[in-house]
Amino acid sequence: MLKKGLRGIFSLSVLSICLTLHADVRLPRMFTDHCVLQRDAEVQVFGWADAGEKVTVAFNGQQVETTACDAGKWLVKLAPMAAKCEGGVMTITGKNTLTVNDVVVGEVWVCGGQSNMEYRVGGWGRVDATEEELNADLSFVRYLRDMRVTNPVPQEDLASGAWTLCKDGNQKNCTAVGFYFALRLHQELGCPVGLIDCNWGGSKVEEWIPESGMSRLSPETAAHAREYVTHAKQDNRKFIGCMFNGKMSPWTKYTIRGALWYQGCSNGGQGEVYFQKMNAMIQEWRKLWGYEFPFYWVQLANFQAPSDDPNTMGAFVPVRAAQTKCLTIPKTGQAVTIDIGEAKDIHPINKFDVGNRLAVIALAKDYGKDLPFASPLFQSMKVEGNKAILTFENVGSGLIVGKQETRKFSAVPEGKLQRFAVAGADGKFFWADAKITGKNTVEVSASEVAVPVNVRYAFQQNPDGANLYNAEGFPASPFSTEELK
Repeated sequence: MLKKGLRGIFSLSVLSICLTLHADVRLPRMFTDHCVLQRDAEVQVFGWADAGEKVTVAFNGQQVETTACDAGKWLVKLAPMAAKCEGGVMTITGKNTLTVNDVVVGEVWVCGGQSNMEYRVGGWGRVDATEEELNADLSFVRYLRDMRVTNPVPQEDLASGAWTLCKDGNQKNCTAVGFYFALRLHQELGCPVGLIDCNWGGSKVEEWIPESGMSRLSPETAAHAREYVTHAKQDNRKFIGCMFNGKMSPWTKYTIRGALWYQGCSNGGQGEVYFQKMNAMIQEWRKLWGYEFPFYWVQLANFQAPSDDPNTMGAFVPVRAAQTKCLTIPKTGQAVTIDIGEAKDIHPINKFDVGNRLAVIALAKDYGKDLPFASPLFQSMKVEGNKAILTFENVGSGLIVGKQETRKFSAVPEGKLQRFAVAGADGKFFWADAKITGKNTVEVSASEVAVPVNVRYAFQQNPDGANLYNAEGFPASPFSTEELK
């Protein structure tokens, strides 16, 4: 009887504790002190409580009430707010009261991808940041970097994480690309910038495509994606969307301005199928967030020893071509980086220019700033005798020969264009003589080719010396007049 009685008391105690815990209003881990809310948009605040429990959210002069649904979930929408640099207190009240301190209102961007987005301001043994960037009080930039975790099903909360101020050296752990992007945005907009630092070194695009997005792929590409991700070395990564489920899915209710993406190395050698996968990922993310937010990415940088053979390409070449094709997706943009990579390191140290190139895209397309932002893109070709006349778009003030160094671009008025190649009907490419003949035209020819059929520019793993730019300092994107495979 004593054991039975104790068992009953123990059961009642556990039930009491569970009911007490369940009764508490709870927030997901992205609502911590120092969080950044998106300005000029309805902001969603959400969490859990008892079914039917009344929940009130108060912030910045607003007070919004709701009732938790039968599943114990609740969500409110705060009316659009102007930027707020001074931190305020958000109060969430139900049967208990929660407070979130130092909440600011500004711009919120996702920073997704693999190791080049994960690469931190403090570097991995190699640092290119200034002393001020490493240690100054730059708390107008805030980030949340969570732990590496995968899951077979989409999660509603992060496994870990808290918003961190870029001060007291904490910025050393922030995504470097996102950090420089945020610095430029703050310089131009004067508001706080929040970075959702959600990335994973070595990840494949398949691991970030929600399972629900696989229906957007052709049957052949879907099969390719499933087979490709299955070959992951880690057991917990052998399924579609594993990283999205564990790391990104919890953010899909959080109001953002847009997303930045730096990935593709792990999908080397893929062309058309990579385009289809990227398209599926972008479209499904937008569907799950509920609106068509802007999506900007970094085209893969130059890497490995350059080749003297114009017929030698490399695994990054079809990925770059696919990335450029992704510009056909609405509200997208691309930062070309074939001029700031490193032959001996797949993780180029120069993240300043990468972040700035992404930032000017956003400033021009999303914030109404009159800034040049686009790289020249091949538009058309016509053949006149033994010459191919190429026309480009996005030339700004005109095409030039240029040179990019870290944080510094300069024109080279007497320079000669490099890394153009031309082929005849036999498909064999030869290095070409190329010269700028107009604001948006380049003339290409090779003595070995009587009638040009195809032209390539910077169409190699490391197109070292490629130097076609517009006058505003943006490098021309690699291209081939051949169809992408």
